[in-house]
Formats: sequence, C-alpha cells, structure tokens
Amino acid sequence: MGRTPSFERAAVVDAARDVFWQRGYAETGIAELEDATGLTRSSIYNAFGSKRGLFDAVLAAYLDDVVRTRLRPLGGGDPGALEAYVAEMIDGIAADTPRARLGCLLLNAGSSPLATDDAEVRTLVSDYAAEMRTAIRAAVSDRRPDLGPDAVDALAAVCASLVVAGLTLARADRDAALATLASIPTTLESWGRG
Repeated sequence: MGRTPSFERAAVVDAARDVFWQRGYAETGIAELEDATGLTRSSIYNAFGSKRGLFDAVLAAYLDDVVRTRLRPLGGGDPGALEAYVAEMIDGIAADTPRARLGCLLLNAGSSPLATDDAEVRTLVSDYAAEMRTAIRAAVSDRRPDLGPDAVDALAAVCASLVVAGLTLARADRDAALATLASIPTTLESWGRG
C-alpha cells in the first residue's frame, strides 16, 4: 500500500506556478521547484509524474483560478463588465508586486519554444484564446446593443486582440501594455460612431 501524500496539492501547484510564471518552463530547473514547493524531486515525480506534469497542473489551475474567474462576469448582462475586466488587468499590471510584470502565464507558454514542439500546449492556449474571445464578444454585445452581429464580432475581435497585446507586452514594456489596455474603453465607445 502506497503512502498518502503529506502535502496540499493546490499549495504545491501555486508555489510552482510562481516559478514557472517568472522563469518559463524550459528555464525552470527541478531544484528551483524543490525549493519553491518544499518537496523533494521524488515527491514531485510521484505526485505529478514529471516536471512537465507539474507544469500541466499549473496551467490547468491558472486557467480555472485566474482566467475563468476573470472571464466569468463577462456577458452576464452588465454593460460595464468589459470595462471592469480591463480595469482589473490595468490595476494588476500597474501594481508594484512581483507578479505585476509577468503578463499572462498561458500567453507566455504559448509564445515559448514549448508551444512550438507540443501540440497539447498549443491546443490549451488556442482554447483559452477562443474562450476569452467568446466572453469578450458577449460583453461587447452587452455594452453595445446598438450594433449588429457583424459589428459586434468585429469590435470583439479588436478588443480581444488588444487584451492579448496588453498581456503580452506586460513583461517587456509595462507602459505600452497599460496604454494598449487603456485604449479598449475608447474603442468600445467610438466603434461605428463616426
């Protein structure tokens, strides 16, 4: 009979997330994960199968705990939901915290060499982008009921692209990321008006 793990899986995943988010998958060593999680190499491998298994658990938790939590209010009928979503991202990037300049973990993974070689990562990032676009489209529809479906689709595509650009720029150029995200409310208001 195997031993029951003596650690909280969610806490280990959260600790590993910070390391992967800061350094990226390829640059993160198992020793760094041991230090961050407090687990030995053998415990990590027993619990997650591999460093990659831990990374997959991190991405899944990030998608559920961070991304979907933020997307959930979009499209619920609140015409100000998209502006609130953008304001939350702006506040997060502008904050003076260790995570403030890390951008989006999923977008970082999608633009890393790992995504080039791994169909599973590409699919996860692609599915995330589609989920985000769908939520933003619903929020645009709530915000601009005066627009027809084609105009809502076009405006949502622009807003989603600005979100992706802002979250991608956050690592390299915080001011540009903030300016990109700050352009979304103006774009929402002015689209098709002239």
